[in-house]
Amino acid sequence: MNRWIGKVAVVTGASSGIGAAIAKDLAKAGMVTIGLARRVERVEQLKQDVPKEAAARLHAMRCDVSVETDIERTFQRIRDTHGGVDVLVNNAGILRSNNLLDVGTTADLRAVLDTNVTGLVLCSQWAYQSMVERKVDGHIVHINSVAGHGVPNFPKLNIYPGTKHAVTAITEVMRQEMRAAESKVKVTSISPGGVRTEIFDGYPIPDEMVLLQSEDISQAVLYVIGTPPHVQVHELTIKPMGELF
Repeated sequence: MNRWIGKVAVVTGASSGIGAAIAKDLAKAGMVTIGLARRVERVEQLKQDVPKEAAARLHAMRCDVSVETDIERTFQRIRDTHGGVDVLVNNAGILRSNNLLDVGTTADLRAVLDTNVTGLVLCSQWAYQSMVERKVDGHIVHINSVAGHGVPNFPKLNIYPGTKHAVTAITEVMRQEMRAAESKVKVTSISPGGVRTEIFDGYPIPDEMVLLQSEDISQAVLYVIGTPPHVQVHELTIKPMGELF
């Protein structure tokens, strides 16, 4: 991780759960960390959970990654205030609990697609452009899901597994494009099993279902970006012991 000290990391969906844990751990590891979220005040509160020197490196910016103009404005602001992006962690993701075949769920479908797929791609475009322009061998990390490699037998996931399968394919497309461009930028998909976060609030969790902690995933991010230049972790799957699917 020494080569990232003082470099700029951007974490989407940083207001809670996995994103909050990642933002705190990157700041503690010495990176200038910019947490993007709609609830920007919650990112500001994360400074209370880290040592003072890390808190000074942790910055909050309001951004809704489902809105293209928000993404453009935010990444331009990052360029102007911090110089650019060296590491991007695409963590923002949402789940709408209803059946895929239910009529009248169009707004939910679009919200999940815009956040989990389109927003991820647009943020990656801006970050990659920043890395290429500044000749930085950066790293893009997608927080995917085991639902991106199969479909868990779990009720009311709706289009969520579809969006995560898209992230799996998108990761490989990006790797191929970077290779064709002879770029040294890395891209990694991290696919957790169930994680105890707000995404499951109000969702019926079986008593026997075991869950990971957000910090388990943030430590995985530190691992993949800390690999030497000749190593690219393409896919990292993390399951809690005894997971049902």
